[in-house]
Amino acid sequence: MSALSPDQTAALLAAAKAAADYAYAPYSNFHVGAAILLTTGETVTGCNVENASYRLTTCAEQTAIVHAVAQLGPQIKIAAVAIANTDPTVACMPCGACRQTILEFAAETCQIFYPGENGVATNATLDQLLPASFHFKK
Repeated sequence: MSALSPDQTAALLAAAKAAADYAYAPYSNFHVGAAILLTTGETVTGCNVENASYRLTTCAEQTAIVHAVAQLGPQIKIAAVAIANTDPTVACMPCGACRQTILEFAAETCQIFYPGENGVATNATLDQLLPASFHFKK
């Protein structure tokens, strides 16, 4: 899949924002949604789900990826990821664990869209966000 059109990007960001409304975040009150666009053209969403122990919290990006694998199989390839939160003035980049999880299923040209500082929409590649990624040699 080539670069996303402005309409595709807007739709993916809107899906991520809608997913944030379903977040379970009673401890941080930081509601995050993610939408992943697969190379097949399908979009799958997820939201963060917190846990009182904090460590067992699941990020929105991981929720979306797990949902896609559970529904479509481990052969999925992610063309793009959009992340949104319910406060558009707050930056919301994927954490390191999510970056590595995205990498596991990313197509070569995967793009990541997220709210940057002061809510300015930003995009990056995985190479930019995770320059020292872990690769398991089989």
